[in-house]
Amino acid sequence: MPQPHDPDLRTAGIPHWAERLVRFLDDGLQVPGTTFRVGFDALLGLIPGIGDLITTTTGLSLVYLAQQRGVPKVVLARMMMNLGIDSLFGAIPVLGDAFDIVFKANRRNLTLLQRYDRAPVEAGVRDTIFVVLVVLGALVVVMVPFVVAVLLVSAMLG
Repeated sequence: MPQPHDPDLRTAGIPHWAERLVRFLDDGLQVPGTTFRVGFDALLGLIPGIGDLITTTTGLSLVYLAQQRGVPKVVLARMMMNLGIDSLFGAIPVLGDAFDIVFKANRRNLTLLQRYDRAPVEAGVRDTIFVVLVVLGALVVVMVPFVVAVLLVSAMLG
């Protein structure tokens, strides 16, 4: 069995189980009469409480695979962000299930892993820029209400 960060594991290509898992979770079933595909992530998400937990936990196997292959932390962070977004919005009744059908976090994560395999330097740069922009955006979203509150209080006081 290959050890973590084993050069053989990094150059072996993406295992077939990863594509099969993604197909099962994100796009295994074709909606009749359309080209649209849906997976069991959305269907299991209909089970309150436990459905999203099961699919998010299962999706972590791709992050673990990426970690074992020596993918940079910034790519792992982006993969975790995808799962976090899927989990957060997936927890919203009805709307979250519709979100699961469209967002396909596991497909996104497999694409990140494949992109890193093809061009590690370019993928790392793209993902670093993306993660930095998301963190900055989150800081702005958090800080705007605080700044508005401070301005309102100072306007009221004086």
